[in-house]
Amino acid sequence: MANPFLHAVSELRIVEEHLKFFDLLKLFSGPQRELFDRLPFSIRVLLESAVRNCDGFHVLESDVDKILNWEKTQKDNVEVAFKAARVILQDLTGVPVVVDLASMRNAVAQLGGDPNKINPIYPVDLVIDHSVVVDAARTVDALQINERLEFERNQERFRFLKWGAKAFQNMLIVPPGSGIVHQVNLEYLARVVFESDDGLLYPDTVVGTDSHTTMINGLGVLGWGVGGIEAEAVMLGQAISMVLPEVVGFKLTGQLNSIATSTDLVLTITAILRKLGVVNKFVEFFGPGCAQLSIADRATIGNMAPEYGATCGFFPVDEKTLLYLTQTGRTQRKLQHVETYLRASGLFRDYNDAAQDPTFTTVVELDLSTVVPCVSGPKRPHDNVPVTQVKDDFEKALTNKIGFKGFAIAPEKTHSRAPLAFEGGHYELAHGDVVIAAITSCTNTSNPNVMLAAGLVAKKAVEAGLSVKPYIKTSLSPGSGVAKLYLDQGGLTPYLTELGFAVTGYGCMTCIGNSGPLHEAVASAVEKGDLVVAGVLSGNRNFEGRIHPSTRANYLASPPLVVAYALAGTVDIDFDKEPIGKSPHGKDVFLKDIWPAREEIVKLEREVVLPGMFQEVYSRIEAGNDRWNSLQVEPSVLYPFDNDSTYIKYPGYFDGMTLDLQPIRPIEGAHVLLNLGDSITTDHISPAGNIARNSPAARYLTERGVAPKDFNSYGSRRGHDEVMKRGTFANIRLVNKLLTKPGPRTMHFPSGQEMDVPDAADKYIQQGIPLIILTGKEYGSGSSRDWAAKGPLLLGVKAVIAESYERIHRSNLIGMGIAPLQYLSGQSADTLGLTGKERFTIALDDSIQPGDRVKITADDGRSFEVLARFDTEVELTYYRHGGVLQYMVRKMIQE
Repeated sequence: MANPFLHAVSELRIVEEHLKFFDLLKLFSGPQRELFDRLPFSIRVLLESAVRNCDGFHVLESDVDKILNWEKTQKDNVEVAFKAARVILQDLTGVPVVVDLASMRNAVAQLGGDPNKINPIYPVDLVIDHSVVVDAARTVDALQINERLEFERNQERFRFLKWGAKAFQNMLIVPPGSGIVHQVNLEYLARVVFESDDGLLYPDTVVGTDSHTTMINGLGVLGWGVGGIEAEAVMLGQAISMVLPEVVGFKLTGQLNSIATSTDLVLTITAILRKLGVVNKFVEFFGPGCAQLSIADRATIGNMAPEYGATCGFFPVDEKTLLYLTQTGRTQRKLQHVETYLRASGLFRDYNDAAQDPTFTTVVELDLSTVVPCVSGPKRPHDNVPVTQVKDDFEKALTNKIGFKGFAIAPEKTHSRAPLAFEGGHYELAHGDVVIAAITSCTNTSNPNVMLAAGLVAKKAVEAGLSVKPYIKTSLSPGSGVAKLYLDQGGLTPYLTELGFAVTGYGCMTCIGNSGPLHEAVASAVEKGDLVVAGVLSGNRNFEGRIHPSTRANYLASPPLVVAYALAGTVDIDFDKEPIGKSPHGKDVFLKDIWPAREEIVKLEREVVLPGMFQEVYSRIEAGNDRWNSLQVEPSVLYPFDNDSTYIKYPGYFDGMTLDLQPIRPIEGAHVLLNLGDSITTDHISPAGNIARNSPAARYLTERGVAPKDFNSYGSRRGHDEVMKRGTFANIRLVNKLLTKPGPRTMHFPSGQEMDVPDAADKYIQQGIPLIILTGKEYGSGSSRDWAAKGPLLLGVKAVIAESYERIHRSNLIGMGIAPLQYLSGQSADTLGLTGKERFTIALDDSIQPGDRVKITADDGRSFEVLARFDTEVELTYYRHGGVLQYMVRKMIQE
């Protein structure tokens, strides 16, 4: 039907242009205006989208009413529809998205439909940034070496993406070597305000297949991460069905002291919000402290929303936003559109005006002046440790029992040493020694302030005669070419390079697990000494096994602290009491001696970060480079899948699919594939790092003639279902309660044999036995990784029973036709006495409704109820179809 709110469309004159917008201030008057004025700004963006997209089908008038009455409905678990303006992808998650779209075209054709119907309706930007690996480091030619190897390994994937850019409408591919997806989004792709072909202005909103899509909220663009399968539905014109969120107001006051950085601030905020509990909630920042923060500071905070558990961390647009848009080279016309439209629609913020403060679900407050230098670790991003306490915290963790703060090293072995011969020198490695130090990831490299601080620490350290031990793998992977330009302009690049922090690539490297190999001598010494050595990185995630198999302790830190810990060579140090090194004359040099004052950093930033730099870098970004431009692609509607390929393969999701919908049936006699504990991340379920040479995936590749040097990473092979199926639950730190030792193995109960997880799953599939997974709290936390749902599906998993779920992963499970079930409050596998050796029947059927309880019966006669976590009708519809992809194929053919 026609949009019932068309009468709210008003004219907006900007200079010589006559434009239009949905005037919410005109639409909602009287008592409704009071409701609007009290709404958090993030909810106002949802409201505008609902008004503009209301069609009585995807978006209902009742959605508008629910959002407008947010103060009453926020706690009622009400469902609303949301249509994002665009979708953003990175290549690790983007390749499987394009594979799925190509496969959907094939499926539609096989079922007698028109494959051209499978085509993005909304703009899709895909930035290739997750394929580059730190193979070479500490040399001036490291960048060239790593980019060459990236192309050699990934030509087929890149060629496939180039085909996708030609085959699908509304799809932009940003070539490799351009920067990291979130920083490119911030500096270049973000529209802030969209303009339609007929002159309608509306807010830029985005969903992305990387959980850190939330970084864009620092620019006042509402966005968050979704699973690739959900993103595909958005591309094809579907609304996202979501539960209207509560909004936590985070009030910032004061200003940062002279030694604290934005990284210290975000790690502090992460710890506060994780303790508060903000899962499935929006966080919106307000208060005069916000006005003190740059857009880069805000983006750093927004980026870490997955780590503090929120859907997003939103900063409404203000004057600082306009300054940033000017600095990054946006046109004067764009600036006029942004300011005029957002002011007219009640979406422009003055953080110093308390009268504008909306009503929030709850409010938490932080005085910026109380923030101190800190890190997070050694295993989780929300385990915040002040720098003054790192030494004590690490030493306690050494002997604590295995856990997030424990390594269970016997007290008599805490002083163990391992000899290391390296490049003609002789060293001893000890617990806490740093072997990886990486300035990496969008969390910090979006921020000139902390990048320049790192350069100044390097400069002062070199001038003091300090150096970094040669066996420490140091790297610098800027988020965009702009970072390199301002480091050059400030004269800091030579000092960083001298300490080993030469540019190794423009992409997500160490933080995603693309840290590359440690030198064999280093890895051998760590293993022989059974040492807990450290990685220190300016990234956003440090889960076990993610950074590198050899680094059991991993700490997130600001870029200048990464340099500092690299210089010290250990995390087992108290910087206040112990020198970071000695000068050539034998004088002790302390961290305070080389730490720059905030005023020095700010002054340098004003001098060297120039608008022309952004214009220079992004004027050539879509033109690509010689390697990218040399890839030849034949255009076609259907992709010619090659059965011999080990990178791109037609997946088995649509095998046996019919146009007719099949009924939901009980899951009968299911065995437990894995019995897991709390905080099982998507890195545990579907690692993105290197493929171990003794793994099932390695065996599969070897059988197909792939040499070990060409195995590449799991992340790079996400377009091949057989490899990824064999990489599911391949994390070496996985703790499965069915076994006594950590590792990627399980028990096949019919035979009583212990074996690799995919091998056991294959045996169950051959026997016609369905599988389930038992797990604890926060199942699926971490990256929004589709293969963490696709892999279990291909292993024969029909349901997961957890104490709680990460939002995106629960959605992904449903999107692949896996039932997410949740223990009732206070219950768990342990309280119910479940060992995982039982066989279970789960009473799912066609009568299931959102929020229903489901009865589960064990083969020993015991039974219990669980909550079916189909939270909305749309999610249940996807499950009835066997997944969202099957739903879309049927829908396209029916239309």
